[in-house]
Amino acid sequence: MKQIRFLSWFSVAVVLLCSQLTFAETEPAVAIRCGQLLDPVSGNLTPHAVIVIQGERITKIDSSVPEGVREIDLSAYTVLPGLIDSHTHILLQPEDEGEIPPVITKSQAFRTVQGVAAVKKDLEAGFTTLRDMDSEGAGFADVAIRDAINKKIVPGPRLFVSTLALSITAGHMNITGLNPDISIPEPAALVDSQAAMVAEIRRQVKYGADWIKLYATGTLRHVDEETLEAVSQVSLEDVKVVVNEAKRWGKDVAAHAYGGEGARNAILGGVRSLEHGMLLDDELLDLMVKNGTFWCPTLSVYFPATKEEDTDKNRRIVAHHKEVFQKAMKKGIKITFGTDVGSFEHGTSARELEKMVEYGMKPIDVIRSATLRGAELLRMEKQIGTIGTGKFADIIAVEGNPLEDIQSFRKVRFVMKAGEVYKWEK
Repeated sequence: MKQIRFLSWFSVAVVLLCSQLTFAETEPAVAIRCGQLLDPVSGNLTPHAVIVIQGERITKIDSSVPEGVREIDLSAYTVLPGLIDSHTHILLQPEDEGEIPPVITKSQAFRTVQGVAAVKKDLEAGFTTLRDMDSEGAGFADVAIRDAINKKIVPGPRLFVSTLALSITAGHMNITGLNPDISIPEPAALVDSQAAMVAEIRRQVKYGADWIKLYATGTLRHVDEETLEAVSQVSLEDVKVVVNEAKRWGKDVAAHAYGGEGARNAILGGVRSLEHGMLLDDELLDLMVKNGTFWCPTLSVYFPATKEEDTDKNRRIVAHHKEVFQKAMKKGIKITFGTDVGSFEHGTSARELEKMVEYGMKPIDVIRSATLRGAELLRMEKQIGTIGTGKFADIIAVEGNPLEDIQSFRKVRFVMKAGEVYKWEK
């Protein structure tokens, strides 16, 4: 009887699986008529190309709309793959940049609501995929928003989340200046031993982390006023422990690192990407080339936003950042587009594209950093980053020619993610 019952349930499961596999094939096809189609690989613009989509995927690139297929007319625009922002904070808002962090002033529930609004803005700005670089004390709200997007409960980009970053007592994301006699929540997971690091990684994997983020150096308050040396928070052995434990669970590690010993340990320890890196030197850049480390520079976020921030130290850091970026281009570092959005208004990330061009990167290479390179960083190059047969239909359209005017990305008129239209300004 048990065997008959098992076979019966097995038969039902097979039928359901087959019905799901055939559903995409029976969905009506859609054809996008492009004014010109930009291929980030070649850098070429193909006039009047047609993209045929069925379900979530692109089925072919053609020269005409197939008979009987619904047409989306984007013939007035330049069409290209959806953009990838590899360093975001969906649970942060610009007002959170004050002295008192949101982990104290806002509930997780309220921050989650703000996060839902934030991802919608970022999606409508043309970013169909985000790598979110920690919830900054909002627990696993980033996991919840990712899952809600995947279930189509709320609109948003494809999300890869890192939950709570790993830091140390007295380090970055450890709140200072408060009464030591009271317990308060922290914006990061404080791990002061290798055993604690391993335990925290396992906890984060258990609750849904896609990436592990490690603070390898401190933040701006930990940078020496004279030497601009950043405080190291981890040893080389610490990094290796984090990378190896993350690897056990199939996860990669991103390291916040400005420069110096902390950045060296992160690179040699095997992190997949280095974040910020404004104080890297030639030796560290060469190590990154040798180790294949991705670099996510987040240039624009370090510009002083207030008179109080416009200090000699901060101006020197910004100038150094520009110099490092230009050296990294020449050395062939794998530069990946990232913004730190959340520190500034969601939906305005195009400003980083413009800063990269201002610093000397060709527009096509900026676009590659936000498509091809981002997909490679995420190990998703077979799924996203270009418009091609079998790939997710992540497609945007902009006014003008972004190869001639990078500000075209301020005029995103159409956004499709996985075959579903989320914005269409006709």
